[in-house]
Parts: sequence; C-alpha cells; structure tokens
Amino acid sequence: MSKHNRSFCLGIDCGGTYLKAGLYDERGQEYSIERTPLRTITPQPGYAERDLNELWHTLIATVSHLLKNSGTQGQQIKGVGISAQGKGLFLLDKNNAPLGNGFLSSDRRATEIVSQWQQQGMLEKLYPHTRQTLWTGHPVSLLRWIKDNQPERYDRIDALMMAHDYLRWCLTGEKGCEESNISESNLYNMNTGAYDPTLSTLLNISEIDSVLPRIVGSTEICGEITPQAAELTGLVAGTPVVGGLFDVVSTALCAGLQDEYTLNAVMGTWSVTSGITDQLRTHEPHPYIYGRYANTGQYIVHEASPTSSGNLEWFSTLWGKMPFEEMNAAVNHLPKASSELFFLPFLYGSNAGLDMTAGFYGLQSSHHRGHLLQAVYEGVIFSHMTHLKRMLARFTKTQTIRVMGRPAHSKVWMQMFADTSNLPVELPQVKETGCLGAALAAFVGTGHYKDFTEAQQNLDYPLYTLEPDRDSHPAYLNKKIKYQLLIESLHNFHSQCKSRDTREERGI
Repeated sequence: MSKHNRSFCLGIDCGGTYLKAGLYDERGQEYSIERTPLRTITPQPGYAERDLNELWHTLIATVSHLLKNSGTQGQQIKGVGISAQGKGLFLLDKNNAPLGNGFLSSDRRATEIVSQWQQQGMLEKLYPHTRQTLWTGHPVSLLRWIKDNQPERYDRIDALMMAHDYLRWCLTGEKGCEESNISESNLYNMNTGAYDPTLSTLLNISEIDSVLPRIVGSTEICGEITPQAAELTGLVAGTPVVGGLFDVVSTALCAGLQDEYTLNAVMGTWSVTSGITDQLRTHEPHPYIYGRYANTGQYIVHEASPTSSGNLEWFSTLWGKMPFEEMNAAVNHLPKASSELFFLPFLYGSNAGLDMTAGFYGLQSSHHRGHLLQAVYEGVIFSHMTHLKRMLARFTKTQTIRVMGRPAHSKVWMQMFADTSNLPVELPQVKETGCLGAALAAFVGTGHYKDFTEAQQNLDYPLYTLEPDRDSHPAYLNKKIKYQLLIESLHNFHSQCKSRDTREERGI
C-alpha cells in the first residue's frame, strides 16, 4: 500500500518535559513520532508553571513537523486523541484567553493550604466521596491558593481545565473536562460520576461551580479540527477529536491491564503504580487513589508521587550529559546494593511527607559518578517500592508487574526493580505509551474498534520478562530498610526545625 493511501490516528502526549505526537495504524504500530521539549517556568522555588500560548505553539510546531517529516497528508489522519499529565490547572478568562500560566502537577505553592486542610481533617471529609488524597498539585489546592493570593485573577476565571482539555480546546474551540482526568480533581464525586458542589463548598471554592466545563468521555468525539487550527497544523478541518486520556490510564491500556493479577508501574517524572478493578471498596488498608478508567464500569487504582526518573534527568543535566547506555554501564559495573550512599528522589515532591526534600547521604571522597548514579537508580526504585507495597496490600492476587517509561529500556534498572520487589517484571515494548493510548482512544471514538478491550486485543508488540535474582534480593531489602530509616530520621529533623522556628517566632 502506498504511504499516501494509508490512514492513521494521531496521538498527542503532553507530559512534564516533552510534547510528543505520533502516527499509529490500527495495530498500534508507530509510523512516525515527533518530540519537542517543554519549558517549565519556576519564578519561585516550588513553582512549576507552563506558558499556555507557548504550549499551543509547541503543539502546532510538533504536529506540523510530524506531518512534513513523515510525508503524511492531513487527510490521512482519521482522528485525534490527546493524553496528558494529570492534575495541575489550566484556566481561561471571560474572553476565552489563557488566564496566566498553567500550573503543573508538581507545583508546590499550595503546601501550606494542604497542611491546613490535613490538620482540619479535610481528607477524612472528602475521601469517601472523591477517593482522592490531598495534594499540592490538585486543581482544588491551586484554586484555593489563587483565591487567597490572587483574588482578582480568581474572579476572572471562566473555564477550568487540565492540560489535554486545554489543547483539545485549542484544536476544536469546544470546552470540556475529560473524565479519567477530572475524576481525580477532588471536584468529582466517584460514587455519582459527576461534579459535586458539596466538595467545592467544603474547600471554600464554591464560586468555581459555575465555570466547570461539561464532563466528556475518553472516546467521545468532543469537537472537530477548526479551520484556523487546520491552517496552522496541516490537519484537515472537520477531523474528529476525542476526549483523550489521563496519561496514567493511557499507559495502563498500553500495558494491557484488564484484571487484578497484573500491576503497572510507570517510571517518568512521576512514580506511579496502578491496578484495574470493577468496584469501589471500603475499609481498605490504605486511602488509595481511584479514578475512572477508560473502560465503562472500571476504575483505575493507583499510588503516585513525582519521585521517579525525572531525578536522573536532573542529575544528568547538572553533572554533565552522559548517554543513557553509559549510565547503565557505570551502574552495572558496581556490586549490587553494596554502597552506603543513599539518594532521596524528592526533587519534585515526596511520598514521605510534605517537608521532605531531595539529597545524597553518605557521600565520601572515594565515591565517583558511578556511585552517584547507582544511588539515584536505587533511590528511585526504593521510592517505587513504597507505592508497590501499598498496592500489593490491595491487589493481593498480583503475579507480575509491567513497567513502562524510559527506565524500562534499561535492563540494569529493570533488573534492580525485579530484584528489589522480588516479582517478575514484564516489559511491553511500547515506545510512547501516551501517544499510543491517545491514538487508541481516537480509533475507538471514530468507530474502528467498538471499545478499548477490542483495541488492546489487536495490539502487536513484544513483551520481555525479567525474573528476580533471589540472591540479590536480601541486599536490596537491607538497603531499602536503611533508606526508610534515613527518612524517619529526617522526619525528626524537620519536626525539631519547625518546633525551633515556632519558639523563635514566639520569642521563647
């Protein structure tokens, strides 16, 4: 078949560090991919913002280059889907213009607000309805911060969105909040499947109720490419655009999750462990985060924190760029879990308390860059184990874990995951899960597949398995225990610092 006679769906993935666009056929085969770095704006420590006009122009350039470089005509694109990082906040004003920069999920300016809510028992009030924890990067936390600190901006809000909702609006001119993402906002009642004004009232942001866009489904056609967007991107006006996906859901789909026997770990900016279930449970061992899954009647359950491979990108940038293969070789050259050097992977947030920050501990003059890299690899894995341990208490039938993300292309790092978890690690060979998942949503939405289950059955990609090394597991377990002891000691440090600061404020 001539390349000009082939048809594709376009999958767009808006992540924490890159915007990607890919062309996929109905078997999930990637025809072409284009990646563009995204700029994170940090005007103050703890802030993580994105220029919305710049984001839109990045999408235009990425899609334009994809079509040009692949020799694809706009009329070959039969549908468009968008996957994106969850949480965060993207606002439009009453003139349908971006209302300042967008907020990323790693933004921590609302830390004090979240601390106050925790002290007020807000989590206990919200959780039975939302099945969400309290997080600084949640839309509700950021909205409350804006209300308290930028009241004039708060009064000008006319639409609340997340990243893929904003980009879909740019392409179609239609507003909506996609369900798999907005269901994890603390504005959505998981029991009723709708917005709940009781929640916004509890959080003292009830004014927002009137500007919440309608909730749209992942595969629902939510608009068409406008003539203006077509002219800018090279797409054809009238091409359908579906609701899209929260990127964690997109990855779970690409990993083939369908039941409670397999968990999915994502290693990107965020550390995420996910499972799929058909029911909401009560009286669980931990307040798990639930969200609406792409398949009707199912939920995604997950544990997450921004404590994953983004730490390695920071290290590589700060300490000198080094090819990924060389980093893996440097770590592989060292004995497993033998160093007394630790790294806490909390550069962008923590799963060990709001006060916890990143750092190396145990550094000696004898250590070289290989030891530092090994500590980063181990720290990221140990942080993942925090989530995995909790998830295994919920998904007791788990037999394997499937890992996705850039680290999944490192046999060294993945063997470390298997050895530490003592579970078989399966590695689906999917390069860009966000793009592929978004394209699958478009295939379903345009009628090529009746649902995601049928789409998953038609995917064609290799699956590699790494078995845990039983001899290495005790060494990793011992070091993970020490990692936890270090965190506990630092909790005491932060507690004493707070106490001291309080006494000084009081003049004691």
